Amino acid sequence: MDALAGLLDGPRARGAFLLRMVMEPPWAVRIEDRAPICLMSVRRGAACIVPSDGGEPVRLGPGDIAVVRGPDPYTVADAPGTTPHALVGPGGVCTTLHGRPLAQDMVLNVRTWGNAADGGTAVLVGTYLLDGEISGRLLDALPPLLTVPADARTRPLLDLLDAEIAQDEPGQRVVLDRLLDLLLIAVLRAWFARPGADAPAWYRAMGDPVVGTALRLLQDDPAHPWTVASLAARAGVSRAGLARRFTELVGEPPMAYLTGWRLAVAADLLRESDATVEAVARKVGYSAPFAFSAAFKRVRGVSPQEYRAGKRGDPLGTPGDPLGTPGDSPRSAVGPLDLPDRQGTLPHDRPLRKLAP
Repeated sequence: MDALAGLLDGPRARGAFLLRMVMEPPWAVRIEDRAPICLMSVRRGAACIVPSDGGEPVRLGPGDIAVVRGPDPYTVADAPGTTPHALVGPGGVCTTLHGRPLAQDMVLNVRTWGNAADGGTAVLVGTYLLDGEISGRLLDALPPLLTVPADARTRPLLDLLDAEIAQDEPGQRVVLDRLLDLLLIAVLRAWFARPGADAPAWYRAMGDPVVGTALRLLQDDPAHPWTVASLAARAGVSRAGLARRFTELVGEPPMAYLTGWRLAVAADLLRESDATVEAVARKVGYSAPFAFSAAFKRVRGVSPQEYRAGKRGDPLGTPGDPLGTPGDSPRSAVGPLDLPDRQGTLPHDRPLRKLAP
């Protein structure tokens, strides 16, 4: 496993929130959905992302891509000084700043939302809704906001996502999820490869001939009963030499890193499979389920059973289609036809009503 593969193995969207936002200036939308990560790319016109912490606004032109890491709120607007007219909260519920539902007013088409069908600005938005869809190591490696300029390598993915986002074919949700994963990976590849990239210590350590070898061994086979001595033998150095060099470059000792990696893999297995806790424990190198559960709770704050139950729930709020955009329901197998109209969400069987000029 190479360094980037180890970092990017985590993104797996499941019913992600995707839409095309079409706006005519002046416009501004306040985002308070607490989603772990969101990608945005301007297709025409321009947009600004204004952080809530007073940071400098970031301007996006056609083809530029921004990745915003939650849960802190931010504003997307035509210009930094524009006052928000809409608020997107948990579950993708869209209201005015005073709480009046806006979903019906701003639906334009399938997964297309905004204040004017022919607006001068079009932005593709893709949001991972659940924390478990993005590995903790990846989130920890990212700044609150990063941007990648228009690039020939990302353009084909953006074109394909733009074409697919307005389709409503069987399996469309899966197609869009995978496109979002591919786009995120392409963006992060470009971001980590840039000159002066502030990659995490363990990522940079992958380039070291000794520590990189040890890291790859741990990542490729976390269930193996590794010791510092056995790692050192495989890396061709002394036990003390590996321990010192690993800690200097990665920021933690080899066995501490192994524990974190094992528990990260275990969290994915708990979320993605029906394997018992005992089976998951064995797959990541714990011979006793009790020891695994104790380690998991110490690091995650919840037991493996509680983690599994929580990740299969809906921590972000209202079920149904975010912003009222027609298409697959992002977090419900029954689909929006079976759900009531709640807090500004719009079921499939309601007529589309555009915002009056």
